[in-house]
Amino acid sequence: MTGKRKDQGLTAWQLAMMALGTVVGGSFFLGSAVAIQAAGPSVLIAYVVGAVLVYWILSALSEMTVANPAAGSFRTYAEKAFGRGAGFTVGWVYWTGLVLAMSSEAIAASTLLREWYPGLSTPLVGAGIIVGVTLLNLLGAEYLGKLESGLAAIKLAAIAGFILLALLLAIGLLTGRTGAAAGASPLTEGLRQLTGGSWFAGGIRGIAGSMLMVMFTYAGFEVLGLAASEARDPKRTIPRAINRTIGLLIVLYLGAMASLFLLLPSSRVSTSVSPFVSALSLHGFGWAGFVMNLVLVSAILSTMLASLFGLGRMLRSLAEEGHAPRWMRDSGRSTRRGILLSGAAMLAALGLGLLLPQNVYLFLVGSGGFTLLFAYLMIMLSHWRLRRRNRKPLVEAYGLHGFPVTSWIAIVSLAVIMLSMPLIPGQGSGLVAGASLVLLYGAGYALVARRQRSARLKQEAPHRETRDHAWSRSSQLGSPAGRSAFSSEMAEELDFRSEERKDCE
Repeated sequence: MTGKRKDQGLTAWQLAMMALGTVVGGSFFLGSAVAIQAAGPSVLIAYVVGAVLVYWILSALSEMTVANPAAGSFRTYAEKAFGRGAGFTVGWVYWTGLVLAMSSEAIAASTLLREWYPGLSTPLVGAGIIVGVTLLNLLGAEYLGKLESGLAAIKLAAIAGFILLALLLAIGLLTGRTGAAAGASPLTEGLRQLTGGSWFAGGIRGIAGSMLMVMFTYAGFEVLGLAASEARDPKRTIPRAINRTIGLLIVLYLGAMASLFLLLPSSRVSTSVSPFVSALSLHGFGWAGFVMNLVLVSAILSTMLASLFGLGRMLRSLAEEGHAPRWMRDSGRSTRRGILLSGAAMLAALGLGLLLPQNVYLFLVGSGGFTLLFAYLMIMLSHWRLRRRNRKPLVEAYGLHGFPVTSWIAIVSLAVIMLSMPLIPGQGSGLVAGASLVLLYGAGYALVARRQRSARLKQEAPHRETRDHAWSRSSQLGSPAGRSAFSSEMAEELDFRSEERKDCE
């Protein structure tokens, strides 16, 4: 049976493609403009720093995952490290924030589709996308892994194609109509931008200010941990998938950013247009907008597919640990109920976007970015706590290098990035909304736990009185008869508690 299991499940490549499918989304193709405006060409340094942080986070997650490939991933590890309250809060904050974020992704995809088909209804198309993504997830992890590999390949091919096109333009093997920039070699303009005095246009503050958007472009890799229980031979597959994910992200992101600066001066970057579309349009490629819309739609669908995959497993983990109603619990290794309930929650969130005032809905959706950073912070804190408790690596071969120094650098960096959210226009509300979710779920768990404790104490009160009475009689009589009576009553008490435990089980 074990041998059969090793031949089934997701491969390292499928896991890497699933992670890349979640990571490479609209935040990179569109949101990178904010980071470029803040830091200029030095945004490349921010991407390197972000890659190092992601590598440390994934290394910590890998160590915990190989030691215990639980369906709840970082939620389970937070519970083991800090108690049930932490597991409850981390799980529900992540689930809620991602449900809200994915509902907004459905609206974004329907808006992009309307550019080709103006008569489409945004709410109906958004609802149709959510239903479709939910049904595809019900096909199972292996089918989803193959589908994700295909969608992720489209995005990766688009980035690789852009890098190749930029290099051909830069070295003169391909020419384009550069408009106002005619007469100036793209290579000359690009090298002047990368080597001139404008490299650190925003200074250290610019690099720091860009880190939030850079981390958002890397966000989504935590699906690797949530998919661990579906992996083929997790002890070997998970580390390989992580290495491939990091390697591809670094090569493609840094290559794309460097190529972008070869074609487009940072002064021409606009937050309302994808910088990749602006760069290609500047050189006379008018089809860039159409192709980018196609890539963005596939990127959003890929992100939603992988995110719902993780949400279903998170909800299953919460139900199994008693943090959700029992009717949410799936049988065996199935996550059908978790997927269906998460899909239904996305539809409800989409409905909220239509019913609530726009600013209120955007405030709620803004919590999505915070919840991801919060999850990464909890991954590092949980790993530090569990590793200190274990007094050695959880798995010798896959331990986090440089522990505990690297752990604390990552923890402090993530905390600073989260606190810097108000410095980016539109992200301040995300910090408030995300922190409110943490407080709401934390307080909710504390209230429920307190009520359960009070009810248990009330239930035990009559038996405690009997026991106290027996102690009193024993001490007063001090006789063999008294001790015998006391022993008899204690035996009855123990029998009662034994039956009580059996009922609970």
